[in-house]
Amino acid sequence: MADPQGFLKVRDRKLPQRRPVPVRIKDWKEVYEKQDPEELQEQAGRCMDCGIPFCHSACPLGNLIPEWNTFTWNGRWPEAIERLHATNNFPEFTGRLCPAPCESACVLGINQPAVTIKQVEVTVVDRAFDDGRVTPVIPERLSGRTVAVVGSGPAGLATAQQLTRAGHTVAVFERADKAGGLLRYGIPEFKLEKSVIDRRLAQMRAEGTRFRTGVNIGVDVTGEDLRRRYDAVVLAIGSTVPRDLPVPGRELDGIVQAMDFLPQANKVALGGEVENQIVATGKDVVVIGGGDTGADCIGTAHRQGARSVTSLEIMPRPGQERSQAHPWPTYPMLYRVASAHEEGGERVYAVNTKEFIGQDGHVSGLRLTEVRFENGAPVEVSGTEKVLPAQLVLLAMGFLGPQGGGLVDQLGVERDARSNIVRDEHFMSSVPGVFVAGDAGRGQSLIVWAIAEGRAAAAGVDAWLSGESNLPQPISPTDRPLVV
Repeated sequence: MADPQGFLKVRDRKLPQRRPVPVRIKDWKEVYEKQDPEELQEQAGRCMDCGIPFCHSACPLGNLIPEWNTFTWNGRWPEAIERLHATNNFPEFTGRLCPAPCESACVLGINQPAVTIKQVEVTVVDRAFDDGRVTPVIPERLSGRTVAVVGSGPAGLATAQQLTRAGHTVAVFERADKAGGLLRYGIPEFKLEKSVIDRRLAQMRAEGTRFRTGVNIGVDVTGEDLRRRYDAVVLAIGSTVPRDLPVPGRELDGIVQAMDFLPQANKVALGGEVENQIVATGKDVVVIGGGDTGADCIGTAHRQGARSVTSLEIMPRPGQERSQAHPWPTYPMLYRVASAHEEGGERVYAVNTKEFIGQDGHVSGLRLTEVRFENGAPVEVSGTEKVLPAQLVLLAMGFLGPQGGGLVDQLGVERDARSNIVRDEHFMSSVPGVFVAGDAGRGQSLIVWAIAEGRAAAAGVDAWLSGESNLPQPISPTDRPLVV
């Protein structure tokens, strides 16, 4: 364990400071400042010898959290990164982007603020990169088998790295101009600087993984071509069909899906050019959806110079403390303030959009009404209707499933009632040799689940190609988050 009395001596939970709002909205750099190493080690020392570390069960990867907390507290950084990489290919991604269900299940969190697990994680891996301890893991021998991985998000990258290290020759196909999937163009720079992705991709290339960017599989290369050229195919194409809002006025210009807005902003922030870019500059912006994607839209709109930003959520505002519906160690619904929320704007809860109002074919406002929930369903509150001005509306209401047609139809894989691709206990689809990892099979989920699925799918592919596999399989396709 870490400091045996750490949780008694250090009762305050301390995280690194966020850069001042007036400074950070002028650039696209990550919002957090560096934390003092001694303070971080003190925080790691709060980890208890808690008998049953529930943080393990809350993490799909089964991260060895007490172990690398102990190594961090002792300043044994090489051992800390070894333990971290033992279960997680990309802790620099999860340490920045995961909502940390492990912290919600922290035993210390029963009566004190939880251990800063996520911050220890990202500090350990960033320090390892800085010190040159993240080096290529070259396979001892090559199997002579080839694998095509379609999609270079976290699930695809995890699958590819595991299979490359097992000795297979892996090619990752990505339709964008650079690898990374939504990590590259869906996540704003202020949450994940792309140099963080590039340094990991450099390691993967040195290990032997091949990347084929700018290739739209299903169009440039067909599913039949992949089956013919490769011994196995892994679909890590994500859940990319956005949920829409079919109310009157939806056809007006200026009503945009978040994933049409964010990638354009990210490309420009990285020095690229986008013709006819959708921008928030000087506009009243309304973001419909209160999740992470909605927060990304808010932060981006602030940096583009929006006149006002309003976030709408149909659900009531969560409380500050756990409710009886979310007892420890489940992940609770709480009122959380992301860095983007600190930067300005208004958050409005328990409202429903009835209609989009337009002028000259362009959206000019939304007609809203307050709602209350009865038997789990929203009911309009009479007399609460109002109009909210908006010249740009961003829909950030989640995703329904993987994109149909094209590759999916060409391969002939079976899909379930929610349009996700069906797979067996080894992550193989209904077509032999075609596997599925990540949101394409699970449905929209968290980055930590995507990486866990990639690792598990890689074990399935390796066993199918080689007869057996020593690769870890942290989860099965039927595993679900720790919820009630």
